Amino acid sequence: MNADFLDALRQIEREKEIPLEVLLSTIESALETAYKKNYAATGDVRVRVSSSKGGFHVFCEKDVVEEVENSHTEITIEEARAHDPDVQSGDVIEIEVTPENFGRIAAQTAKQVVVQRIREAERERVYEEFGERVGEVLTGAVQRREQRNVFVNVGKVEALLPPAEQVPTEPYRFNDRIKVYVLEVRRTPKGPQVVVSRTHPSLIRRLFELEVPEIAEGIVTIKSVAREPGARTKVAVVSSDEKVDPMGACVGHRGSRVQSVVNELYDEKIDIVRWNESISKFIGEALSPAKSISVTCDEETKTALVIMPDGQLSLAIGKSGQNVRLAARLTGWRIDIRSETQITKAATESEQAAAGEGETVAAARVEEPVAQPVEEPVAQPVEEPVAQPVEEPASDK
Repeated sequence: MNADFLDALRQIEREKEIPLEVLLSTIESALETAYKKNYAATGDVRVRVSSSKGGFHVFCEKDVVEEVENSHTEITIEEARAHDPDVQSGDVIEIEVTPENFGRIAAQTAKQVVVQRIREAERERVYEEFGERVGEVLTGAVQRREQRNVFVNVGKVEALLPPAEQVPTEPYRFNDRIKVYVLEVRRTPKGPQVVVSRTHPSLIRRLFELEVPEIAEGIVTIKSVAREPGARTKVAVVSSDEKVDPMGACVGHRGSRVQSVVNELYDEKIDIVRWNESISKFIGEALSPAKSISVTCDEETKTALVIMPDGQLSLAIGKSGQNVRLAARLTGWRIDIRSETQITKAATESEQAAAGEGETVAAARVEEPVAQPVEEPVAQPVEEPVAQPVEEPASDK
């Protein structure tokens, strides 16, 4: 091995961050293949490459026998004792079989194999490095678009931001610096493929960890995150230290901390709420900025009935039901919201319905009147009128 070749390997070690030992092992394997191909060797061949300027040497294991039938795999006792005086018949000896012109032949035959092995070693190193970083946030620059896919340069590789993990309202312009969440690392024929996301709820967790020291130290904990990418996010936080206000720690002085996260998310709205062990209180907090009057929970069905003032019903529901939808995801409960008027009206209707049912039942219980016998009228005898004598008037004479 000449000095130029060794210097080239050391340069690859510095640029690609591949250890020199790995490169030498790769080259040894490639030279073994080249030797067997060019010299039709069938035995157990070993090529050793020295990291110094001593070059490389080819060794072959041969069986020590009385009579040689295959010179590639066997050696006589006399020849073997020239290398090792104590060798006996039946032993296996390793001898050097480096040809004089092996350097030129090996260079021609093993060139492509060496390049391929170095590329594979680099791919494996990249896969292991990013495989350990799944779930972390990386900062990268938008490189290019291919159809609907966006490729982000995160250092040594270009990460794939697929359409399903993109926020529709974000522009992704060339050279825009963005933070992305590492979803997974895939093995592909072209090398490791790092898949990142801008919509994953855990992106919010990691951004707050970067901005809020109390979260990174474990004093403040993010219990749950509910997100509609590009529109709004709700974050439930709790503090293990009574002296530390979890909401204040996340908001920061004059909103500086939360504003940094909002800027990174292209002005996505973020609501920070206080987590509570009492599910009724937690649901009330999750519906903020609306203030509830009462929360009634059903543990069996995981359903909560929330009564709101008439003036805050629309605020609690939100635009297109966004606020209550995020609150339901944040708490894991089904939330039913009613206003005071609706509850009063429903109670009145229920009372009226109950009263109506009561009257109906009472009417059904009234006995039917008993039919009285009708007396036939008795025929009364009709008296005949008596003829009165008519007096004739007296005549004047």
